[in-house]
Amino acid sequence: MTTALPGGGGRPAPELLARVSVPAQTRHLPPSRQRRVPRPGQLARRRILVGLAKRLLPVLALALLAVVVFWPEIEGNEERSRVSFRRVAQPRAESLRVLSPRYQDVDELSRPYTVTARAAQQLGGDQILDLEAPRADIVLTDGGWVHVSADTGRYDRPRHHLDLAGEVTIHHDNGVTLRTPEAAVEIEAGTASGDAPVAAQGPFGTIESEGFRLKDRGAVVVFTGRAHAVLEGGSE
Repeated sequence: MTTALPGGGGRPAPELLARVSVPAQTRHLPPSRQRRVPRPGQLARRRILVGLAKRLLPVLALALLAVVVFWPEIEGNEERSRVSFRRVAQPRAESLRVLSPRYQDVDELSRPYTVTARAAQQLGGDQILDLEAPRADIVLTDGGWVHVSADTGRYDRPRHHLDLAGEVTIHHDNGVTLRTPEAAVEIEAGTASGDAPVAAQGPFGTIESEGFRLKDRGAVVVFTGRAHAVLEGGSE
């Protein structure tokens, strides 16, 4: 478009360029981002994570609170545990009880003897046994035997010594029987003795005395103290 300037003799007016100023901020704006719609699988996973978080967070909070409250007690228990598990000496059995024990041996002349009982109890480490209903069988050189029994007894194994008490009975296979409340028997030597009242009975008759000494595995019996004898075929 041309226009005539006043007084210009009809020359065309220079072209006027109309410029529109554009703010600088609007020149370089990036294109707007388009939001994506999540898929159903993603929505399901988000729901699961949110549900787990709702359950786990209270549990973790309670666990932390419990640790804070009980930590001093836990430390105290550990200290007591260290004290209680210290190594201690192995205890030794104070006694050993055996049912129906049987002890067999031979004397210096290879004559066998046997000691049995209903029960035996060994005290400590010594080989001394407390016997219930002890029995002793001693074989003689000529093939005979002596049987000893009592209610209770104490057997010293190293010494082959047997102390008897309560209805002690000593029976020889020749028919002689001695009864007394208590007696001491040397099993290996084949001797017995007692200072309590004793009553003897045999083919000879009966004898009562204040004590006795049995020697030579029953071949000889000596009655001690005051004695009263009733012999077969007479009296004394």
